[in-house]
Amino acid sequence: MENQIIDKVIALCKRRGFIFQSSDIYGGLSNTWDYGPYGVELKNNLKRAWWKANVHGRNDMYGMDAAILMNPKVWEASGHVKNFFDLKSECKSCNKRFKSDDLAGKTKCPECGGELGEARPFNLMFETHQGPVKDAANIVYLRPETAQGMFVNFGNILDARHPRLPFGMAQIGKAFRNEITPGNFTFRTREFEQMEIEYFVSPDKAEECHKEWVDARFNWYANLGIKKENLRLREHGTDELAHYAKACTDIEYNFPFGWSELEGIANRTDFDLRQHSQASGKELSYFDDAKKERFFPYIIEPSGGVDRAVLAFLADAYHEEKVKEDLRVVLKLSNELVPVKAAVFPLLKNRPEIVEIAKKLAADLKKSFYCTYDDTGAIGKLYRRQDEVGTPYCITVDVQSLEDKQVTMRNRDSMLQERIRIDRVKTYLLEKLYA
Repeated sequence: MENQIIDKVIALCKRRGFIFQSSDIYGGLSNTWDYGPYGVELKNNLKRAWWKANVHGRNDMYGMDAAILMNPKVWEASGHVKNFFDLKSECKSCNKRFKSDDLAGKTKCPECGGELGEARPFNLMFETHQGPVKDAANIVYLRPETAQGMFVNFGNILDARHPRLPFGMAQIGKAFRNEITPGNFTFRTREFEQMEIEYFVSPDKAEECHKEWVDARFNWYANLGIKKENLRLREHGTDELAHYAKACTDIEYNFPFGWSELEGIANRTDFDLRQHSQASGKELSYFDDAKKERFFPYIIEPSGGVDRAVLAFLADAYHEEKVKEDLRVVLKLSNELVPVKAAVFPLLKNRPEIVEIAKKLAADLKKSFYCTYDDTGAIGKLYRRQDEVGTPYCITVDVQSLEDKQVTMRNRDSMLQERIRIDRVKTYLLEKLYA
């Protein structure tokens, strides 16, 4: 059943324009995906909700948008150049590489049966060159995480905004990892987007702060509509922790392919600021006026994936039900995340006066939220299309509208319909959508 659900979600994503295989007409490129008209709306709404909760909704957070390309010394100081690798074996026949952990002692290629070479470390960072000359002096990397861009700007934020501890920096941005991916749709890809916070706190407050962020991030997913029974917390054992981390808790989601990480909240201690301060020679410590002492703050890092979150919300919202003899597919997304807030249809597209009212109403609603106009099918078919993309309300202009100046408003979840005066439609929707 689980595999059937992911297959249905993937089919829906392509059918309705959420997510497409990248470069599809050329056979695609493995584990790369393009977000279509509805997918990019969902993705942007998700990022907007995250930014609203974690930046605009707080007095202790500063937004960032650091560059993807950074001085390679950043990645030397962080340990990525030396330590960010997987042990992989390469097939001598087809040249495909496989993680040693996934081979479970096999000596033959899982793809072609060829002989596997000895396991060797492969760095996960994408490497490129800056400028026209391709040599070792011009090597740069596509960042494997957004975090380092915030760490190296710690001093700039202190100088520009003069914050007091605790405070944080937040960023949404692309990251890249040249790793072998298992192929669970958009769950793990080489190019992905992160929603990441680096929250700086005095060492004696770090443990308490870590718990507060775990609770806050768990509740964020639940408040946006993910069923609590599909969420759980998992603390990392000491053997799982990165060498710089004191603690880490994952928020896991029960994906159709099993429980997997949705977001991790780590206590990174003072490793990052101390490391960059030593490597750069720049002062990245914090002076506490009240205590009259200087120290490196501890860092609490909630780090989640945009693409994973989109997949989790899609899977959780996917719903099937029987309506008479038909199967009805509905995406029961929250009003905050749903791509389209309302859709307007003319019941008869060959009646210019009805079409004119419908188009005028849609244009007016677009000033307040994303609304779509559609006259490309029978009314029943149009309802089903909007159900599949999660549109909460459908509005139909009919012949009677010409006389009573009312339209039919249909609710996605209940399918109940009611007549609403045209001049009341916007107020009605604003009350329902943003209650």
